[in-house]
Amino acid sequence: MLYSLRSQWFSNPRGDLLAGLVVALALIPEAIAFSIIAGVDPKVGLYASFCIAVVIAFTGGRPGMISAATGAMALLMVTLVREHGLEYLLAATLLTGVFQILAGYLKLGSLMRFVSRSVVLGFVNALAILIFLAQLPELNPATPGVTWQVYAMVAAGLGIIYLLPLLTKVIPSPLVTIVLLTAFVLFTDMDIRTVGDMGELPDTLPIFLWPAVPLNLETLWIILPYALSLAVVGLLESMMTATIVDDLTDTKSDKNRECKGQGVANIASGFMGGMAGCAMIGQSVINVKSGGRTRLSTLSAGVYLILMVVFLGDWVAQIPMAALVAVMIMVAIGTFSWESLRNLKSNPRSSSVVMIVTVIVVVFTHNLAYGVLTGVLLAAMFFANKVAQYKDIRSELSSDLRTRTYHVVGQVFFASADKFMDAFDFKEAVDDVVIDLCQAHFWDITAIHALDKVVLKFRREGARVEIIGLNEASATLVDRFAVHDKPDAVDRMMGH
Repeated sequence: MLYSLRSQWFSNPRGDLLAGLVVALALIPEAIAFSIIAGVDPKVGLYASFCIAVVIAFTGGRPGMISAATGAMALLMVTLVREHGLEYLLAATLLTGVFQILAGYLKLGSLMRFVSRSVVLGFVNALAILIFLAQLPELNPATPGVTWQVYAMVAAGLGIIYLLPLLTKVIPSPLVTIVLLTAFVLFTDMDIRTVGDMGELPDTLPIFLWPAVPLNLETLWIILPYALSLAVVGLLESMMTATIVDDLTDTKSDKNRECKGQGVANIASGFMGGMAGCAMIGQSVINVKSGGRTRLSTLSAGVYLILMVVFLGDWVAQIPMAALVAVMIMVAIGTFSWESLRNLKSNPRSSSVVMIVTVIVVVFTHNLAYGVLTGVLLAAMFFANKVAQYKDIRSELSSDLRTRTYHVVGQVFFASADKFMDAFDFKEAVDDVVIDLCQAHFWDITAIHALDKVVLKFRREGARVEIIGLNEASATLVDRFAVHDKPDAVDRMMGH
């Protein structure tokens, strides 16, 4: 237990504490922006980011991953907040947490094994693109306060971020960038957009709040669809982010524990006046690239966040947005899988299509769930089609020309059932037909239905049919669902 405590909390204290500071500084403007998207006061997003980060540090299944208020979740809240107000959002946040805890106990996190590598790459690349696009308003000349100085500051920030590690890695280069550019702005009194221009920072710690909504079925029906959507999108983004951090750190995460942890964190956020949130790929990448590895980095990010906005708000408000834009551009560049572009020609065409379609759907809908589900369905279709091709049916006629034996090799299921039936010659004049299934496997009732059709068609032509070599699993399906060996088989096949 002591070893586990050390490895998950105190194996990298210096790197974790510094990385947590970088993450906290990057979280502040994002939390404010997501609050604005959701239509709530900036403190709702900031309180949520603090609560979720602190709680998930203890309850989550992926050390070193950052969870807080996110844009994907904020977009789902807009209608609820506009039509019913903040209190209903807090109630929906609590219900979201309950659904996520239930998902953890149902072990739905294990479903991530059905998400192919191509979908994960598409998800990663789409998020990298969205992170970059989210910085463009801060670089748009039409935005008030965006002048040539902003471009110079961003360029300087990127220079520090990429060149400083060539000299030293003692202090994370994103942290140095934020500190130096802030000091420069304060020293020169430059007129440039800062964190303070994003919204007012809270000056008090969050307190326990019970949502002021009627406790009745009407309230439940109002918040239920929003809570379900938030739970699904939050878990999906968290599971995908955990997979990415697993790859970055070459370690494993407990996906089902992460589901429960996200639920507990969202319940805590709802009771503290915060909105629902989930894992953040951008901040998680910042954390890892800044040296964060354990739960301490996540905890410190949440603690630093609340301390800075409440007690150092006047100083934090002076941080130039250009510095944070430079950090987020670094995240976008580092998150995008450039290797996936180089491998487009060498990878199987189906894998490349899945990756590209996932990227397109996520980028154009700004909905991670749509993109990932589209990718998963497309990958499943390609897989089913590919497996359906691995099937061969050979036949031989006995020397007396009375018995035809069919040898079936491969997988028979809904995608290959038609080809299975087409391989038989029902008009051939033979007395006996033997169907050898020693090297075949029947997967579903569509395959069993196809076998029924084959047997009954041969019988209608006057041939006797014998099935041999069924493996145990296939035989079980045949015993339960096949009708060719039952009385009135023809009527059953016709649905009578």
